[in-house]
Amino acid sequence: MRAQILAEFFDLLVRIDTATMDAIVAARTPLMTKVLTSVTGLGSATAALCFVGVCYLADWDEAFRHSLVALSITGVIVGTLMLTVQRPFPADPVCLTDGAETVSTSFPSGHAAAVTVYAMTARKSDALPFGAVVVLATLVAISRIYLGTHYLTDTVVGVGIGVAAFLLSAWLLDRAS
Repeated sequence: MRAQILAEFFDLLVRIDTATMDAIVAARTPLMTKVLTSVTGLGSATAALCFVGVCYLADWDEAFRHSLVALSITGVIVGTLMLTVQRPFPADPVCLTDGAETVSTSFPSGHAAAVTVYAMTARKSDALPFGAVVVLATLVAISRIYLGTHYLTDTVVGVGIGVAAFLLSAWLLDRAS
């Protein structure tokens, strides 16, 4: 009985992912594709290192610690899930970001997880512009679906991982101090 309910739930998620991808592919425009292709790299591992580095160089100690720990947790969780689940990418993506040749699965979205950590860090920071970071994070998360590199559920789970990793990092850092 539980297995049947779980199977039906996952079937529903696949139908939602397929319908979302079909709608997005039909709505693609050259301008939006160019904009979102430019934005999507902000969720890359390179961008995450730059984010942590800026926090360090600017002496934003709390933002540095939280982002470093949260992004480390995120990397472990995302990497483990990608190796475990091994969900293939959507068919015919518009672009794959640098390093995509080393990743062959789409679940979950590491880009969405990383930019969520940026937004959570900005929310807690007095120095980082929360509104601007949230706008960029949202654009990156949307870009992953729009460009066909992730399904909707990959991205939603990535956002959830980013939130959970940040909350766990806050708890760990509070315990350590």
